[in-house]
Amino acid sequence: MNAHSPNNESLHTYADSGVDVHAGEQAVALMKASVERATRPEVVGGFGGFAGLFDASLLNKYRRPLLATSTDGVGTKVVIAQRMDVHDTIGVDLVAMVVDDIVVCGAEPLYLTDYIATGKVEPERIAAIVAGIARGCELAGCALLGGETAEHPGLLHPDEYDVAGAGTGVVEADELLGAHRVQDGDVLIGLASSGLHSNGYSLARRVLLGQDPARIDARLHTHSSDFGRTLGEELLEPTRIYSLDCLALLQHTTVHAFSHITGGGLAANIARVLPTHLAADVHRSTWQPGPIFAALAHCGVDAGELERTFNMGLGMVAVVPPDCVEPALSLLGDRLVPAWVCGEVRQRDDQESGDAEAKGGLGGAVSVRGPHWFGR
Repeated sequence: MNAHSPNNESLHTYADSGVDVHAGEQAVALMKASVERATRPEVVGGFGGFAGLFDASLLNKYRRPLLATSTDGVGTKVVIAQRMDVHDTIGVDLVAMVVDDIVVCGAEPLYLTDYIATGKVEPERIAAIVAGIARGCELAGCALLGGETAEHPGLLHPDEYDVAGAGTGVVEADELLGAHRVQDGDVLIGLASSGLHSNGYSLARRVLLGQDPARIDARLHTHSSDFGRTLGEELLEPTRIYSLDCLALLQHTTVHAFSHITGGGLAANIARVLPTHLAADVHRSTWQPGPIFAALAHCGVDAGELERTFNMGLGMVAVVPPDCVEPALSLLGDRLVPAWVCGEVRQRDDQESGDAEAKGGLGGAVSVRGPHWFGR
């Protein structure tokens, strides 16, 4: 038979190749309610359009509006969600990784779009992922403006998926935060993380779960007295979303810079928001990292590697002038965000390099000082 001349007995369908359009439609129907809750007054049109619409007349109230954008995923944390068959929290992580980068420059997150790639569309699973994304958007005060779910049979296994998102925010040009505002004598306020957040999971999985597939599930479901829950539940703890807390600080007090502590750890991320002539000292004695970090150290992760890879219990750092420390701590306490003074900014000594180079290679010097919590 000529391959280019199919007869009625050999016609192929999209479903034959592994793509189930009907399942995709079911997933859309199941996610509709959660998406509609993640909205703002500026959203135009209903659910299901080809493009999300946002009323840009909002920008008229700004003298010189700057749009801020960020895109991210959650890395191999999705592997834990898939192993645990828990899919309604990973979306919160996704939103956090995007909006907490946007708010660092002082911008208000406005909307987010998401992308989910999976080997096979299981409507309930996709709806659970999107429900988490929508919940994250509610916590961040932004709208879930649109998204896409793609079925990739042959590229991903049926139970595998990955998620990505992109967000947009806005900030007044003369209110932009960053290194240009930071001054000698400023104080660092640390905002507690909820755990590992969404960084370093390739290392955490290797260390805490091992590489024997037969034992991974058992370890994930083993209850730990250190965590008060299973290891899997601890690893799935959603990333804290700081955007509304940071915006509240900006509204009620003075902030010169924020640093979102993600991949690269404390020193490298704080250095990014310092001018090259300044340095910062972070004092380990001011806090104690949570038990998940102790578990990683106990399993053999070197102290230096811990600080280069994980947030060590600090998810966001605010750089404020000295007279704003008490108002900032009071406000964060009212918002139930654990926070404390963790360091200070000073003049940089000649040739001082700090503990890590800023991402991108340009920034100040940061030293994390004092005995390490878990030894050397």
